[in-house]
Amino acid sequence: MPVPAAHVVDFTTVSTEGLEPSPVAPALAGLRANEARYFRTKHGHAFATEPAGPGGPGAELAGWVASLLAAERDLVIASPALEATTFVVEGTSWTYVFYECGLSVNVLYGLEEGSKRAVGFKLSDGMEVPAELADRFRFARQRSKLAGTIRGSFFVIKGQHTPPRL
Repeated sequence: MPVPAAHVVDFTTVSTEGLEPSPVAPALAGLRANEARYFRTKHGHAFATEPAGPGGPGAELAGWVASLLAAERDLVIASPALEATTFVVEGTSWTYVFYECGLSVNVLYGLEEGSKRAVGFKLSDGMEVPAELADRFRFARQRSKLAGTIRGSFFVIKGQHTPPRL
């Protein structure tokens, strides 16, 4: 059976492609489209995701994010990964994983020593805060035309974690 290829996220016509198993698929698709619009507008970058389930081309990215979360905060995301992407823009590696529960995790990792390095969590509109994050992070709200209400939080990365596919 052929492995589905990466697809560029269209933020003008929001699609749930690749996110269908999520109980909040339309909201998660809006969150993904919001990220795509940001990178297209600010950096001229086409945001393309690939399947991150077992055997999918994005599984290695989801695995790298999982190992970083475990090493930095002893944190394990219980929900299955659906899609992932990684790319470098202006000296910063960005890796995103979109999970079935509606969670998006992004890793901003500056490639120069001493540059910004952080993990961000964004919750799709309508989803509950995952139990593994509930007592450990406070979430701020922001509004988005594409994603409704986004709740987000982050932490600063302390250790060294070589980003994938550099």
